[in-house]
Amino acid sequence: MASPILSTGQQILAAIHQFDVAAFYWCLRRKHRQLLIQASYWVSKSADGPLYLLSGLYFAAIGNYHLFGLLSAGFVLERGIYYVLKNHFKRNRPPAALPGFRSVVQPSDQFSFPSGHTSAAFFMAAVLSSVFPALTPVLFAWAAGVGASRVMLGVHFPTDIVAGASLGCSIAFVVLNYL
Repeated sequence: MASPILSTGQQILAAIHQFDVAAFYWCLRRKHRQLLIQASYWVSKSADGPLYLLSGLYFAAIGNYHLFGLLSAGFVLERGIYYVLKNHFKRNRPPAALPGFRSVVQPSDQFSFPSGHTSAAFFMAAVLSSVFPALTPVLFAWAAGVGASRVMLGVHFPTDIVAGASLGCSIAFVVLNYL
């Protein structure tokens, strides 16, 4: 017979989940503003991937092979770690975790943790900020907007965004300091 007492780890995870659901619904209560949903859609779309490819190709075309190499190596590393984490944790997205909830957009994969859009956006913001420091506020505002948009669209919980931002910044740190 299983013990009804939760372990400390289970209690922590339950508390995190409760916080996540409360924060998620708080964000979605702002959803009645159609303009916010439309803006979230386009900000999220800006982080789908083609922007990163075009940026890398631009830097290669102007002869900045070092930055092209950093971005390329970083994205390979970031996508690999993201894939392993997503398939290890297998956290359900909000529509699968919350009865009766429907997201605004259809996500490209099944699992939620960490947010790939957010990790890629924060990776890009951190790397480009190291090269173009004057753009730092704009780049990180965009990356934060990408993360917020994923919650507003109903495809991620807030801690998915925090994990994605942490992953992206961590990969940027590794790439900038060790490659």
